[in-house]
Amino acid sequence: MAKALLSVLLLMSVADAALGQSPVQPLKTAVFDNGLVADLYLPADGRGRVPALIMLGGSGGGLDERTAWGARTLADHGYVVLQLAYIVGPGLPTTARLPTAIHLLPLEYFKTAIDWLRAHPRVDAERIGIVGTSIGGMAALLVAAHYPDLKVVVAAVPSSVVWSTFGSPRISMVSLAGQPLPYVPYGLDRASGVHSGFDDGLNALVHPDAIIPVEKINGPVMVICGKLDSLWPSCRMSAQIIARLEASGFKHPSQLLEYADAGHSVFGPVVAPETRAFALLGSLGGSPGSNNAARADSWPKSMVFIAAALQNGRRRSPTRPDP
Repeated sequence: MAKALLSVLLLMSVADAALGQSPVQPLKTAVFDNGLVADLYLPADGRGRVPALIMLGGSGGGLDERTAWGARTLADHGYVVLQLAYIVGPGLPTTARLPTAIHLLPLEYFKTAIDWLRAHPRVDAERIGIVGTSIGGMAALLVAAHYPDLKVVVAAVPSSVVWSTFGSPRISMVSLAGQPLPYVPYGLDRASGVHSGFDDGLNALVHPDAIIPVEKINGPVMVICGKLDSLWPSCRMSAQIIARLEASGFKHPSQLLEYADAGHSVFGPVVAPETRAFALLGSLGGSPGSNNAARADSWPKSMVFIAAALQNGRRRSPTRPDP
C-alpha cells in the first residue's frame, strides 16, 4: 500500500509541474524564521493590517505549485497568505523520503506559524484563518481545534481522524508536546488498495480518541469533498466532521460542499482547459471537466465564507483560471 501511495504522490508532483505561472503577482518572500519553511505572499496594493491565512498543501507537504497558485490568488484578494511547508523542506524535522515522511508532525510547528503571522506588521492578529487540502485539510482542522487564534477553517477533501503512518512501524502522523497523538491504523494490514485501506481503518475505528475534536474550533468551518475521490473517502469523512459539529451544538457556522461527479481535485482555482494540468485533474477521481466545474463552484464559495468570517470587505471575482 505504501508503494501505491507513493505512486499517487508522484502523480500529484507531475500536476504541480504542469501548472503555469499566475498572472497575479503579489509580493513573495521566503520565510525561514524560527524554524519555519514557508513563502509569504503580501497583497500588491493597500496598506495597514489585513486578515491573514495559513495555506497547507496535501501529502507532498512542501511549497508545491498547486498550493502556491491558490496562495497568490488569495493574496490578490487582499489577504496576507503564508504558504507553509510542513512535511518536506530544508530543516524540517519530518523531512524524509515520502510517504514515510508523514509522521509525528509537531502541532507546535503550526503554532509557531500562527504566532509569526500575529507579529507581522501587515497582519491583523485577530483575523487569521487556515486553508488546507487532503492531509493539509486534516492538519488544518487539528491545528484549529488546538489553537483558538484561528478564526476560520476551510478543509478540502480532509480527514476526520488522525491517521497512522503508511509503512512499518506504524506511528501517529501527528505529535503534541513530544508525544504521538492517538491515531487510526491505516488499512489494518490488509493488502488492499489505497482507498480501501482508509475505509478499513474507519470501519474498525480501534481508537475513537483519534477523531479530531472539531467542536473546539474557534470559528466557522467549511469542508469540501468529491464523492468520486479515489485517494481516500473524503466525503465520508467530511460528513463525519459536520455530524460531529452538529451533535456538539457548534456555535459557529459550518458548511459542507459535496460534489457528486468530482474527485480529490475538487478544490482550488479553476484550471484552463488547454493546459496539461487540466487533464491531470481527473487523476484521483472524476473527470477533468467535473473537477474543474466543482472548483469553479467551491473556490468562490470558500472565499465568500472566509471573507464573512474574517470581515474582509474587499472582494473581487475569485474565478480567474490558471494560464
